[in-house]
Amino acid sequence: MDSALILLFIPTFMLISATPGMCMTLALSLGMRFGVRRTLPMMGGELIGVGLVAVLAVVGVAALMLNYPLAFTLLKTLGGAYLLYVGYQQFQSSGKLALRANETATISGWQLAIQGFVTAVANPKGWAFTVSLLPTFINPDLQLAPQLTLLVAIILLCEFTFLLLYASGGKVLRRLLEQHNRLQWLNRLSGGLIILVGLWMLLGL
Repeated sequence: MDSALILLFIPTFMLISATPGMCMTLALSLGMRFGVRRTLPMMGGELIGVGLVAVLAVVGVAALMLNYPLAFTLLKTLGGAYLLYVGYQQFQSSGKLALRANETATISGWQLAIQGFVTAVANPKGWAFTVSLLPTFINPDLQLAPQLTLLVAIILLCEFTFLLLYASGGKVLRRLLEQHNRLQWLNRLSGGLIILVGLWMLLGL
């Protein structure tokens, strides 16, 4: 292991993870809507997607996707359209919470995990970062597998930490809006954030 590269990578990726983006915005919205615990499946899906993107970028598959972007564009379009639909449904909810405790079963953990996975995999900035930056932290004179394993572990730990922070922030915001009887604002803010992620994905911002 190249300890100098690893020590440089940790603060670099922590800064990147902390920056608001598609996945963090989605975590904030779902944390606001469901709470942190119910948002965990989305985080799991997002972490699988981020790990997959990191590994594929290092082994070179990302270059193929950038040269032949049809499959990537299709995935991004479908994912963005789905999030727009989900966000619109939430935005149009009435003045009561769209999902109460006895209704959360209508959204399964698998559905939340898929939202997280698609958002991570279809994030063009995520691919751009891993393709351009991640390989620079690989020492070509050392074995690839141990270095890649450690880098991906650091990435997942940073991502999970900030996903929890953003989801917790959403939960706190929900409580504030509930205390002030602003449930319709809660629905609209949560739905608007999901719509923002969908547009972000479709427009490739």
